[in-house]
Amino acid sequence: MLSLDRTTHERLTGAIPPAMRERSAAAFEAFERLPMPDQAEESWRYADYDVDDLADLALVEQPGEGLDASPMGAVLSAISGRVVVVDGHVVSAEGDAVRTAAGGDLPEVPAVPADLDRFAAAHDAFGVDAAVVTAGRGQAIEAPVFVDLQAVTPGVVTFPRVVVHAAEASQLSVVVHQRSAPDLSGVVVPRIEVLADTAANVDLTIVQEWGSGVTAIAQQRLTGGRDSHITMAEAGLGGVFARLHLTVDLVGRGADARILGAYFGDHAQTLDYRYFMNHAAPSTTSNMFLKGAVAGEARSIFSGLIRIEEEGQGTNAHQTNRNLVLSDGAEAHSVPNLEILANDVRCGHGSSVGPLDDEQRYYLMSRGLSRERSDRLQVKGFFEDALTRFPIHDLEPPLRTAVMERYERVVAR
Repeated sequence: MLSLDRTTHERLTGAIPPAMRERSAAAFEAFERLPMPDQAEESWRYADYDVDDLADLALVEQPGEGLDASPMGAVLSAISGRVVVVDGHVVSAEGDAVRTAAGGDLPEVPAVPADLDRFAAAHDAFGVDAAVVTAGRGQAIEAPVFVDLQAVTPGVVTFPRVVVHAAEASQLSVVVHQRSAPDLSGVVVPRIEVLADTAANVDLTIVQEWGSGVTAIAQQRLTGGRDSHITMAEAGLGGVFARLHLTVDLVGRGADARILGAYFGDHAQTLDYRYFMNHAAPSTTSNMFLKGAVAGEARSIFSGLIRIEEEGQGTNAHQTNRNLVLSDGAEAHSVPNLEILANDVRCGHGSSVGPLDDEQRYYLMSRGLSRERSDRLQVKGFFEDALTRFPIHDLEPPLRTAVMERYERVVAR
């Protein structure tokens, strides 16, 4: 085991290129300087995670034994590449579009800022491996690349990283399955960074199924160039505390982003989504669409900001967040925000938090359905609206099954 200290930092970064070493050194200084985030900060409001200090945790020098084959990977009808990441280490990479980037050999993709918070600084200071997925100029990779991202060693912190670069006029699809043993306890700080160059098309689908004792602080940055299209879909199911901090930068004229989500929290889970959509170029478009449910004593948090810069004339942007509260002890917080500096835009937001609809229940029961079947149909239809928008249709059946199995367990209690 390795401590999160200067000795470990220097040991891990001693062989990486000078430019990367300089960035990592600055990140280590930030790691030592920055406090752990708390609920006094607006971006961490409602977020009650159970980690006193990252410095109290340790890194693994070698990854543990990997899990059995991913069931999500098994349902894909075809793949163009496969990557397995265990405890933050890339253990295998197959396919022309994928490779490992140990030692800082990374493409020039806009990164998550190291000073975002103490978790981001720790990632840059101690995370020295990454899975890299690329599509060359004009290359259309039809089948998705599958990334199996695992945490297997209990009681440690890991820093897995996936970097995706789609060059000009290329097409690329990536599926990331984040998972661990059901009862694993530990901290995972996964990072995904995507760059879609001019007229590139990138689909990113994430299935988050961390174990019941995992605290996951995920950080993503997606950047879209001129006339690019990015779709990011996430199914959030696992973790005792699972946070996703997503920044989308639309920096080229005509860039488009679609952000989709479906999540279901139960027991004492907290699912925390902080989404930032930045329109920094003319004629850009975006749509955030998330649906989630909470039961038991679970809590969900959605805080979404659409910011339109002065250069963002002609922007069309919208965000929607709908939440079902299925138990008296559960709670959902939905805080959509707009910040508009341009004067020629179409922009809006909508959110809702509430129980199952009594009128829909009455209507369905008047057609002969029992109360239980009526409520089940409502829940299925609620999530169907989100899941059918996911870009990889092969994943719809297992995700639909996972969501409804959770609901059945709630009903059984």
